[in-house]
Amino acid sequence: MTLGDIFEDMDKTMRAFFETTELNEITKGEHMTEKQYNQIPAVRRSDLILLRRSPEHLEYAKSLAGYEEPTPAQIFGTAMHAAILEPERFNQEYVTAPMIDKRTKAGKEEWQAFVEQSAGKIVLSREDAEQIQEMKAALHRKERADALLSGEHETTYVWEDAETGEQCKIRLDCLTTYKGRPTIVDYKTVRTCEDKAFERECRTYGYKVQAGMYTEGLAVASNFTIDAGFVFVCQEKTPPYAVRIYDVDPGFVEQGNRQFHELLRYYHQCRETGEWPGYADGYLTRDEWEEVAEE
Repeated sequence: MTLGDIFEDMDKTMRAFFETTELNEITKGEHMTEKQYNQIPAVRRSDLILLRRSPEHLEYAKSLAGYEEPTPAQIFGTAMHAAILEPERFNQEYVTAPMIDKRTKAGKEEWQAFVEQSAGKIVLSREDAEQIQEMKAALHRKERADALLSGEHETTYVWEDAETGEQCKIRLDCLTTYKGRPTIVDYKTVRTCEDKAFERECRTYGYKVQAGMYTEGLAVASNFTIDAGFVFVCQEKTPPYAVRIYDVDPGFVEQGNRQFHELLRYYHQCRETGEWPGYADGYLTRDEWEEVAEE
């Protein structure tokens, strides 16, 4: 998709935003919707993690942008984030499906009336809606998690990387002040919070890169006057919806920042050459098999 294609899909507000804003300076979007954020022509963390798999995968995903239907898991995850971080938007954009027997004539008519009344909204099953409220209540019972997530939510930053000239973007779940220090807080729903489980997810989904990229974006936004901490608030998706908080040390962030720039340079190279290679051929030894077995 070209930049022109992206602009054609943007609404008038976003067109005006980009026509009047120089992207080589930091841009902060406090009330930007997720749709508007997705339309900003800049590199996000998920792009770089897909690039890490192979540039071919990223190029393919970009070709499908806007055409793939979200999975039920993605819909639930987005709804959960909205319920926690943007409750007003959650109430405006989501609606719970009523208990209706659609096998009867009256039930079919009642369901059709509901569909018409909820046009434009995302319909959640009653089970999903109840789970979201139960998870939200469990999260608020964890006092430290509740305090960490009480800040400025879903703020977007866009900046130009000084080395490559690539535009980068981030969307912070929460920016708060905790114990006197600015802190970036990222909320994750996970299968389990048991030892080593989230550490594996950090490797799989590039959360170390996220920490490095997000802290840099905020630093650029503040003209390097903000030295923010980084915290993950993780919550299991099954009862009792247990919560575990992971404080991130400076070494984790520094390593993530190095990985961020390595991937960004690779992305820039692919864009400059127009070449998006797939997997390189591999070679397996006994040691590799033993390492996989141990994991």
